Amino acid sequence: MRTLDNTRALVLFSGGQDSSISLAWALDRYKHVETVGFIYGQRHSVELGARLTVRKAIADAFPRWAGRLGGDTLVDSRGLNDLGETAMTHETEIVLGNDGLPSTFVPGRNLVFLALSGGLAYRRNLGVLVAGMCEADYSGYPDCRSDALAAQLEALRLGMDANFGLDTPLMHIDKAESWRLAERLGGAALVDIVNEHSHTCYRGVRARRHDWGYGCGECPACELRAKGWAGYRGDEAN
Repeated sequence: MRTLDNTRALVLFSGGQDSSISLAWALDRYKHVETVGFIYGQRHSVELGARLTVRKAIADAFPRWAGRLGGDTLVDSRGLNDLGETAMTHETEIVLGNDGLPSTFVPGRNLVFLALSGGLAYRRNLGVLVAGMCEADYSGYPDCRSDALAAQLEALRLGMDANFGLDTPLMHIDKAESWRLAERLGGAALVDIVNEHSHTCYRGVRARRHDWGYGCGECPACELRAKGWAGYRGDEAN
């Protein structure tokens, strides 16, 4: 089995709230951190634009992390868009389907992202994958569950004969607690960066600014983010 360097990490980085906090978590923990993002035919490119803004803002605000932040790779995985329509890849309504899953679910997306990330990490000698999936208050995606991710990690280890690790620092905490984690990692400065520069809205709305950040305020992602922010700020006030 190939021994990869477990002091070097690769963050699956979308530019959203969860992956931005996960990036800060990885920078606080590992000596070298790189990021990877994916173009998969998403219905807007706002989140992709947020990626570089968040990276730069974190590096500028935290010199101790800047020296650990390595390169960024953007991977074309638009084949996912060819498999069928979802509300993440087409201008369709965001609804709950007959199978109990939201129409924003892109079947296999996170599993594909992990496989592609594993291939990049193998080539870059990055022993740990870091991802922002969460099953505490997620949107109903089965590939965000810890058992699904553990199974995919084992497949990567067997398929590449390498000792990959996987960290999911947000897996068992809700959105309010993720804001508290950001505060513990980088104080108000990091909270402000994630609030102002990350983007989570499924519809890609960047024209409307709320106290919890930018977004349409109506899609499930915005509702989760708003609820988490209210919980965080409410706890802070008490």
